[in-house]
Amino acid sequence: MAEVINMPRLSDTMEEGTVAKWLKNVGDKVEEGDILAEIETDKATMEFESFHEGTLLHIGIAEGDGAPVDSLLAIIGEEGEDISALLNGNTSDSAQQEETSVSAEEKPEAPAESVDVPEGVEIVTMPRLSDTMEEGTVASWLKSIGDEVEEGDILAEIETDKATMEFESFYSGTLLHIGIQEGEGAPVDSLLAIIGPKGTDVDAVLKSQASGGSSKSAPKQEAPKSEAPKIEESSNKVETPSAKDGQRIFASPLAKKIAEEKGVDLSQVKGTGDGGRIVKKDIENFKPSQTAPAAEKAGEPVAAVAPVSIPVGEESVEEVKNSTMRKVIAKRLGESKFSAPHYYLTIEVDMDNAKASRSQINGLPDTKVSFNDMVLKACAMALKKHPQVNTSWNGDTTIYKHHVHMGVAVAVDEGLVVPVIKFADQLSLTQLGSAVKDLAGRARSKKIKPDEMEGSTFTVSNLGMFGILEFTSIINQPNSAILSVGAIVDKPVVKNGEIVVGSTMKITLACDHRTVDGATGAQFLQTLRAFLENPVTMLA
Repeated sequence: MAEVINMPRLSDTMEEGTVAKWLKNVGDKVEEGDILAEIETDKATMEFESFHEGTLLHIGIAEGDGAPVDSLLAIIGEEGEDISALLNGNTSDSAQQEETSVSAEEKPEAPAESVDVPEGVEIVTMPRLSDTMEEGTVASWLKSIGDEVEEGDILAEIETDKATMEFESFYSGTLLHIGIQEGEGAPVDSLLAIIGPKGTDVDAVLKSQASGGSSKSAPKQEAPKSEAPKIEESSNKVETPSAKDGQRIFASPLAKKIAEEKGVDLSQVKGTGDGGRIVKKDIENFKPSQTAPAAEKAGEPVAAVAPVSIPVGEESVEEVKNSTMRKVIAKRLGESKFSAPHYYLTIEVDMDNAKASRSQINGLPDTKVSFNDMVLKACAMALKKHPQVNTSWNGDTTIYKHHVHMGVAVAVDEGLVVPVIKFADQLSLTQLGSAVKDLAGRARSKKIKPDEMEGSTFTVSNLGMFGILEFTSIINQPNSAILSVGAIVDKPVVKNGEIVVGSTMKITLACDHRTVDGATGAQFLQTLRAFLENPVTMLA
């Protein structure tokens, strides 16, 4: 009997997993203890072994795709075993009824199964290309309907919350249907495309998917066949100029929205999408001058002044669709800001000794230390002296972290990521510098591992290199505090009763008032100031 294998919970905080790599293919023999796949969790990429023996009959999550815990991962059973009932989510009773209907040899039932999912037809859904991805946007299609697709060919470029990534096909055949047009977004697991043998009745497959994929309730083949000519006829009408005479105009939702905002008449736009469908780029490339002569002939006096008063395509306000990564950042920072009662403490630090110490250290061979490295080292040491700041709010309890994992905010093209330096209090200045450089570099090149961005106990955000003198940050949950570091400036200061030129730097500590009281935060800043104003104490 076939065994259903679900996405395992490989860590206590894991809610979903991504298949990094399959080590077995459909049709391969599997022994108990064999490694089936490498699965990326919220902690690390781990090997997942089989607890069953048999033949790998089905893979439910392709490489690079993610799914929640307990989703269908694979099916193992006897070679040639019928697993259609398991794939359709039927119960054992419904499976038994299906066997009864097949044994009755009713001819109408045979085509009904092929209508549901014909042999060789593969349903391609929006993949989960990152562990935090909830929806994706098709940036561009590299294949068109009717094109032959080989396994490994790049189907499309998909924008995730991390980056725009190429999505390759895991199947061979003909691209029969595109479910999400360029520029449009959809949740993970939405219908992306259909690949199968040339000539397959796509409408029947789409109808079966819309009805839940049950072969019993699937419509007979006569219905899709009778509708097919209507679809072709209507698509031909879109391509003709007569579309402006009241016939239906096919356009994507995004194209309709942009056209409405820009005041573009869809009947004047020629679609370049599938079946003459108007897509986003058709609206953006539409030239308003094309409609001016027709308007003049119609005797409309406003047509001549409309392009002058409201130039189409030259509006001062542009609405840009948010990337998935930007949505995730907004969601998490919003949750932090509105759930944790923030308050802010700011001090000004004398950096004269820090500048002199850094100059001496960097004078040594093969040594390079930045002011940011000094701030990180000072924070790590101050956290050991003030453990109340190194905590997390947990409802009825407060979690004290006896280790110091320092989060460092890094700006990337798509937003903000926070690589984590583990056990920062045990690293020297030069080791901290090397760790920051390595993590920040891999974060910008999208090569950083998920577990290298988790587990922080305190976070530092530095905008001093941009000339920002002072700012406040939102706490990186579940931390209790975050330090905002400004630029070092030269200005008049009072020393020993005299006005002299000195170098100062403002730092602001944002605290969660549920765990860190005002006096505790102030004492932490006093200790931090002592380390920064006397760097030699950090080496003692």
